Amino acid sequence: MLRGDLEKAKGSAESAYLHFSGRDRQWAWKFRLLEAEVMGWQGLNKEVLQLLDSDLPASLSHGDLGVQRHMLRALAFARLGQFQEADPNLSESLRGCELWRCESAGDLARTAGAIELQRNDPEKAERYFHLSMRLARERGDEFLDCSALLNLGWAALSREHFDESIDWSERALKLSREVGWRIVEEKSLANLGWDYYKMGDSDRSLQYYLAAVEKARELRSMHDEMMGLKNLGLIYFETNQFGLAGQKYQESLALARQTQNFDLILPDLNALAQLSIQTDQIDKASDYTRQALDLARSVGDREEEVYALLAKGLIAARSRDQATGEKLFLEVANDPASDTSLRWEAQNSLAKLLESEGRTGTADIQYHEALATVEQARAAIQHEDFRLPFLSNAAHLYDDYINFLINQGKTGAALEQADYSRAKTLTEGLRLDHGRQSASPAPIDPRQLARHTGSTILFYWLGPEHAYLWAITSKQIRLFPLPRTSEIEAKVKRYNQALIGPRDPLDTNNVDGADLYRILVEPARSLISPNGRVIILPDASLNTLNFETLLVGTPKLHYWIDDVTVETAPALSLVEVRNLPQGRLEKLLLIGDPIVADESFGQLPNAALEVADIEKHFSMATRKVFTREQATPEAYLSSRPQQFSFIHFVAHGTASRLTPLESGVVLSKAQEESVSKLYARDIVAHPLQADLVTISSCYGAGTRYYTGEGMVGLSWAFLRAGAHHVIGALWEVNDASTPAFMDQLYTELEKGRSPRDALRTAKLRMLHSENVVRKPYYWAPFQLYTGS
Repeated sequence: MLRGDLEKAKGSAESAYLHFSGRDRQWAWKFRLLEAEVMGWQGLNKEVLQLLDSDLPASLSHGDLGVQRHMLRALAFARLGQFQEADPNLSESLRGCELWRCESAGDLARTAGAIELQRNDPEKAERYFHLSMRLARERGDEFLDCSALLNLGWAALSREHFDESIDWSERALKLSREVGWRIVEEKSLANLGWDYYKMGDSDRSLQYYLAAVEKARELRSMHDEMMGLKNLGLIYFETNQFGLAGQKYQESLALARQTQNFDLILPDLNALAQLSIQTDQIDKASDYTRQALDLARSVGDREEEVYALLAKGLIAARSRDQATGEKLFLEVANDPASDTSLRWEAQNSLAKLLESEGRTGTADIQYHEALATVEQARAAIQHEDFRLPFLSNAAHLYDDYINFLINQGKTGAALEQADYSRAKTLTEGLRLDHGRQSASPAPIDPRQLARHTGSTILFYWLGPEHAYLWAITSKQIRLFPLPRTSEIEAKVKRYNQALIGPRDPLDTNNVDGADLYRILVEPARSLISPNGRVIILPDASLNTLNFETLLVGTPKLHYWIDDVTVETAPALSLVEVRNLPQGRLEKLLLIGDPIVADESFGQLPNAALEVADIEKHFSMATRKVFTREQATPEAYLSSRPQQFSFIHFVAHGTASRLTPLESGVVLSKAQEESVSKLYARDIVAHPLQADLVTISSCYGAGTRYYTGEGMVGLSWAFLRAGAHHVIGALWEVNDASTPAFMDQLYTELEKGRSPRDALRTAKLRMLHSENVVRKPYYWAPFQLYTGS
């Protein structure tokens, strides 16, 4: 069992049970319980309950065997969602293991944690898993220790603390591979696959899930294989690889039918129906939907039935059977069995149907109902960290409504709605929403903002189906339709790869760099003043693009930074108009060159040089510097950061896609039990007045982005804490060239230049030099984010 040969373990345990059943009841039950444990690893929870249906002999029921029997039954019931049956069994186990002194105490703590996770209480589960780890180490039980690492990763994943989950799961994976515990290895791979999927790294997620499925096949763990295949299908579907998605859904369905697992057959059928609708294979979609409806009705599964009814409504709408579509959408929207996401999908589908019929007034009302459902659902979530994914899940609703408004000629209202969807998620992500619930945006005057900032504002929307650019000046707002989002994102991905490659895109006349300028900027070129200020409000993959690097063809090929000063902002409604004093440098808080404990972050060899180059611009009386073992999160938090005009980090940074408050600057540990990251949640809680915060690190701006609302990460945390400007890094910064670059930046700031002018000057100095640092790889990762 420990080595993962579960079928052999199950067969051996069964044979041993039969051998001892007439000879030694204690040993017989030890093997029966071991067989049940193996089945639990295989996900055969109903079979576990059948196997343990008979009671232990009275002479054995009060000892450790009784604890194990109740424990295994409790976990099986919990995995089936039957908590009324699980709880009495767990209570019996806990009663039989008083003060955690029984032989199975570590396993019991692990089981109690797993049940709390099934109950969606990850914080309570974590306490049990830490107890399980402590008991394992006290007793020298390495397998239990390894499984505790796995379970702590699972708990962190359930809380959507993905970087923490990755840390635990990587440790479990490493230990399991060293010792040969393949069952823990397989489940660690699956954990990591889901972590990276939720972080938005589909490539790495696929890598882990493919390995997990292969490992599950080796172990003949069909339940885990089916779940892995289903998740592979989901990833392929969301990355528009529809052929591969269908293949994985079909493989999962075949296994589910082989095992008669209706809990998985129905979701597979519904997934294949949705995939067929997406790829306009209406006959296939109808067949899958019919199968799903028949099966759901035969087993009494109304929840899966309403999913199939939504698909049937979409098929009717595609077939121009408007009356049937409208009837089905209303049925799904109003059915108590429909979960929230299904309800808003039905409401939104009905709105699109009404729009196609020209019933625009009713459609507008229906769009508002769908968006109100999204907002109410998010507001009902108690844990703030779980609210943020909702806009990603419902991004297409805003996309559909914005397109509807534009088709009605309401471009200003469409801009307000686009900005609202972005600002809403940003403020929720940083817990600044204060519980405000509304699907309607507050009125904004973008032209007044352009006038106060003396800028041209370029606001981008890259929705699942539609893409737009609003160009805003003090006098006008103009809307420009853009090519499909998929086309733009493919060019952005290729151009970003070229920017960090060995050759200068300017020298190679990079097609993507020129195309992106033509697509994204040239439509608004007449609205941008020469050497003017441009504020970019990016969306989706545009958050990863430095617009300064776009290639302009006239009068000769050059980077756009030669023409304009570019800044990035989160949302129109989150930019505050502030008159900032101009003057020489004041106080500096400098934290860097930490002792990094995490092996996944390399040391920064030139960090000490960068620290020295920066601190020389400030007198001893006006600077506070923390390096090496003193460069800790506690140093920042206790230094009263609000008193500093400039804050600078020379350290690695991380960003979490779904939980921006888990983004952090990687620093030293003050002591063994302390944390080594300065988290965004702590940054937001400490008000700032800094003119500039610089995160001179790897991925300082945040490595992930959302669909529909802009980057949420370290940069926005500092802005919302009160910083006027933040410099963050879009990609891994070159440690050798950065010290000189930062020295030049502070030289310009010392002259009284604004952060935007100082940063641009430092970049242009590199760009127009005669050595290798003229390539964007060296100067372009640093991006200026503005909140004023």
